[in-house]
Amino acid sequence: MITEPIAAGVIDVHAHWLPRELFGLPPGSPFGAMHDREGQLFLGQTSLSIDASAMSDVPAILDDMARNNIGVRVLSAPPFAFPMQADGTETYVDDFNNALADVVAESGGALVGLGMVTIEDPDTAIAQMKKLASVPGIAGVAIPPLLGPDSLDRGPLRHVLSTAAQLQLAVLVHPMQLPRPEWSDHYLANLIGNPVETATAVASLILGGVKDELPDLRICFVHGGGCSADLLGRWTHGWRNRPDVRRGSARPPTEAFAELYFDTVTHDAGALRLLMKHAADDHIVCGSDYPFDMAESDPVGFAAAHGPGSASLTSAARSFLGL
Repeated sequence: MITEPIAAGVIDVHAHWLPRELFGLPPGSPFGAMHDREGQLFLGQTSLSIDASAMSDVPAILDDMARNNIGVRVLSAPPFAFPMQADGTETYVDDFNNALADVVAESGGALVGLGMVTIEDPDTAIAQMKKLASVPGIAGVAIPPLLGPDSLDRGPLRHVLSTAAQLQLAVLVHPMQLPRPEWSDHYLANLIGNPVETATAVASLILGGVKDELPDLRICFVHGGGCSADLLGRWTHGWRNRPDVRRGSARPPTEAFAELYFDTVTHDAGALRLLMKHAADDHIVCGSDYPFDMAESDPVGFAAAHGPGSASLTSAARSFLGL
């Protein structure tokens, strides 16, 4: 719930923060703990190619915002910190949400938060989301696109979306960079895996009829929706020609697609123009992916130059956040 005015300027809806005391990540994390090694942030034994302070220190976040003309930054946990099981993660989730609330409250309107939930435990998730909905400066939750064999159209993730819609919480969907043998080299788990994870979630949401059932759901997909804009024509062709594709949705995919929010982290002007062709102008929001090495180097400049413009980006972000 955002009750106080936020700062003026372009809103970056896609940025990450995690306090150092939670670098150990929740129980069951498949990646190993995050840790600071001589000032550099590591995930297990893998270097993330960023300063550890960029992830955890609020002054570093605010300095980056000033350098990049960002008025407001929306903070969510890095996807490695999403709890992927119920057992033993409730305390971790509560500790993150409480720390996030404190950081946002002390920012003077420069920071907004998206909390996390214990996804696999519906009762716990409901209680956590009800609490988040009452916390000043917290606008919603961040979730992964996949949980085991399920995406957004069934299982625990679908339950989270239903609760978010009821509580008027925004939802940001961020891929997990899940490992697969064929993507073990060349950073393909990120370069291919992340866009595919996100496109899977977009397709599941649309073809599963979730947006039809939850018309008030405010949901944003990062990285420009992954490769979903490229695949939308294929999905629409399948919907028109195959009963099994359209059995869960009453509208062609293009209609529901235009009701979703997407950020501008596409790394390519042509990709952003294609996204704008299919998405609504007032549903495209600025993103940075701070502080990762795959972040846009000039998020506001890129988004304003190749997207719908600063005023539209800001208005869309305010709408997504429920302002």
